[in-house]
Amino acid sequence: MANPDALSVKRPIVWTIAGSDSGGGAGIQADLATMSDLDTHACSVITAVTAQSSVTVALVESVSSKMLLSQLDTLASDLPPAAIKIGLLANQSQIDLLANWLAKQRTNWLQLGIKVPVILDPVMVATCGDALATGAGLDFSPFKGLLTLITPNVSELAVLAATELSSVEACILAAKNLSETLSTSVLAKGGDNGPAWCQQQANDLLVCVGVDGISDKHQWQSFWLSSKRVETANNHGTGCTLSSAIAAVMAHGFVLNDAVVVAKAYVNAGLKASYQVGLGPGCLARTAWPQDLGEFPHVKMVSTSEPKPVLLETSQAKASDKGFKRIDEALGLYPVVADLDILETLLKAGAKTIQLRIKDPNAADLEQSIIQAISLGRDYQARVFINDHWQLAIKHQAYGVHLGQEDLIASNLAQLQSANLALGLSSHSYFEILLANQHQPSYIAFGHIFPTTTKVMPSKPQGLAKLARYVSLMKGELPIVAIGGIDATTLASVKATLVDDVAVVRALTQATDPQAAFKALNKAWQAEV
Repeated sequence: MANPDALSVKRPIVWTIAGSDSGGGAGIQADLATMSDLDTHACSVITAVTAQSSVTVALVESVSSKMLLSQLDTLASDLPPAAIKIGLLANQSQIDLLANWLAKQRTNWLQLGIKVPVILDPVMVATCGDALATGAGLDFSPFKGLLTLITPNVSELAVLAATELSSVEACILAAKNLSETLSTSVLAKGGDNGPAWCQQQANDLLVCVGVDGISDKHQWQSFWLSSKRVETANNHGTGCTLSSAIAAVMAHGFVLNDAVVVAKAYVNAGLKASYQVGLGPGCLARTAWPQDLGEFPHVKMVSTSEPKPVLLETSQAKASDKGFKRIDEALGLYPVVADLDILETLLKAGAKTIQLRIKDPNAADLEQSIIQAISLGRDYQARVFINDHWQLAIKHQAYGVHLGQEDLIASNLAQLQSANLALGLSSHSYFEILLANQHQPSYIAFGHIFPTTTKVMPSKPQGLAKLARYVSLMKGELPIVAIGGIDATTLASVKATLVDDVAVVRALTQATDPQAAFKALNKAWQAEV
């Protein structure tokens, strides 16, 4: 399998601003181990030194303001961060100093066109139960507008909200209020000693606020991220590991929603391989970039009508009954066209999978074009997918339909399945891959890999390194297709990621001779790497 790291230029720099855990299971020590394990170069700014073991915190001693500021300035001058994780802040003066420093530094970065994600884990209590900070006495409001995400567990959320969180609805309200108070996204964690409604499984709540690079349909929404609970007492440093993993993944250029689900998978894997070293709770293992789909959470959008997280056993039982048509043969070189003449030309050239993508719902003769495309597919014994117009595809018995993430909300998937149509789904991130895979489609398309002019995208080009990571996660689950800006100059590098199939648009539709272009690209795709 292709090594995603071989496609990366260098390790991005990530900072951890946190306290030292002399027991080695949490704090700075856990952060450095996690960040290094996730292919970043980790730098540390120490806020406090703790005399700590797996069973007790004997003493916490904060560093001076002069030392804290000197660490920040010294690092910034030579090792600027691609992302920052903030952990233990021992007192209010440290919060005020760091917030003031971040505000000034943020202005400098923005002038250079640089956005640095900042993840705050509001550490208050150690796993052994001893206090690490002044808890309810801390005021995090100086960080308003400076954070990308704050990651309190439910106990910490209750302290920050100054209320009891005995119900799902109370947790949702508290998380949304915190997001408004600090102008940031919130990940409320229910995995560690959660309330009654979290005991059966680990349910985390993600409240998205102004997240860069995600679908408009996911913006300003809340999601439950649910995983089976890992039964182990070796959970020292889970919060530190999760937040530092989020920062590390964002440093690689992934959007916040991606970083959260990858970090959750990383923690799940670490808990399963955890180990005990002292008399108290043991440590998480560092298990490298997650590649097991089973470690990733189930994603469910929160709605007024359905505020509670999904019950995983029930969801998985339903999923086994709702899969779409399986495609056993390779999709191969997969043209995406808007013109019937080109579609027929490419079918004559040997295309066995092709998509008709007419984006304008008011296009003249739309229905007639779809009818003809379906008919041509039957004539040439090819798989013709209709983009977006699922009602017409059902009406005229198309082979399949291709939908974007936005269309999943509006389209009636039950009708598509009842009609026995194949379903292809677009995805632009780990988060969207999970959402797509939960519907058990016939294939998932990853894109856009390179810059494209065929449509306006909220996300940045994925690039080969991200594609390789997606492939390593999904290979063997169902056919996976790369799309976006792919042509003769990039085809070999795309194939080197071991993606199953490749969709091509402009390289064919803008070719002087589309038939000849298809034959050349198809020959190159079929050739050995």
